Amino acid sequence: MDDSSLVERARGGERRAIARLISAVEDGGDEVASLMKELYPLTGRAYSIGITGAPGAGKSTLTERLVARARRDDNKVGVLAVDPSSPFSGGALLGDRVRMQSHALDPDVFIRSMATRGHLGGISLATPEAVRVLDAVGKDIVIIETVGVGQAEVEITDACDTTLVVVNPGWGDAVQAAKAGLMEIADVFVVNKADRQGARDTVRELKQMLDLSVATWKPEIIQTVAVKGEGIDELWDATLRHRAHQEQNGLLEKRRRRRIERELREIVAARYRELLDTKASDLLTEMATEVHARRLTPYQAADRLVDAL
Repeated sequence: MDDSSLVERARGGERRAIARLISAVEDGGDEVASLMKELYPLTGRAYSIGITGAPGAGKSTLTERLVARARRDDNKVGVLAVDPSSPFSGGALLGDRVRMQSHALDPDVFIRSMATRGHLGGISLATPEAVRVLDAVGKDIVIIETVGVGQAEVEITDACDTTLVVVNPGWGDAVQAAKAGLMEIADVFVVNKADRQGARDTVRELKQMLDLSVATWKPEIIQTVAVKGEGIDELWDATLRHRAHQEQNGLLEKRRRRRIERELREIVAARYRELLDTKASDLLTEMATEVHARRLTPYQAADRLVDAL
């Protein structure tokens, strides 16, 4: 089947066709470049929301509730759940989220688990392209839920338009958020499981940390109890306020341009790695031997490899 036919079927809402497109961008290779020629002109309409935080913070339940809230406004929604990769198959270990199956029969919701492919930041190179697939097939909102892996998780801010950082009641979570650099990337803080003891203290601690910030946007702090559906309307409204702030001040376009620059760097780096493996593998072996023998430094060897490529 040619690319245009596959894209046409996906835009018609055929789930299998959408899944095939995302599988193609996950697999990478020349097919992605060909598909993007068909898909890219159709993109630029969807708004992306990233949800990140420590494991066990309740991100999946929160995502499920946000999908339901977005659907109430008649938004078509796509969800990319970025999971730890299997060390054997490279696939997502967790599979499609069981908690999100309440939306499985909704034709205007598409949920897909994606593997990080060993990428420590939690966002694989395929993720931006998968967002574009969902954008091109007509999704208004794309939610990216990422595995919480600590400091490297800050990549989420480059992958989406609004970043929600989820913490639970307890001093440890707030400190971990600060250590992980999440204070800098959060557009909205979500204190989930707010019916637990310590929620008020966590909100106070976050406010104190945010008071030290000099950024133009001061993240709101929203308390939720996702399993009960509490605070979801407030969270949705806070997300919309952040979107309006960015659009009114020209910040959304700057953010998206920065995202494209980062993606281009990733693509170029990936292509050089591929060239290194396919075109210069013998030279790589030779350079490794020279470095091991102390006849070259690693930097001198790397310069020779770059020149060869």
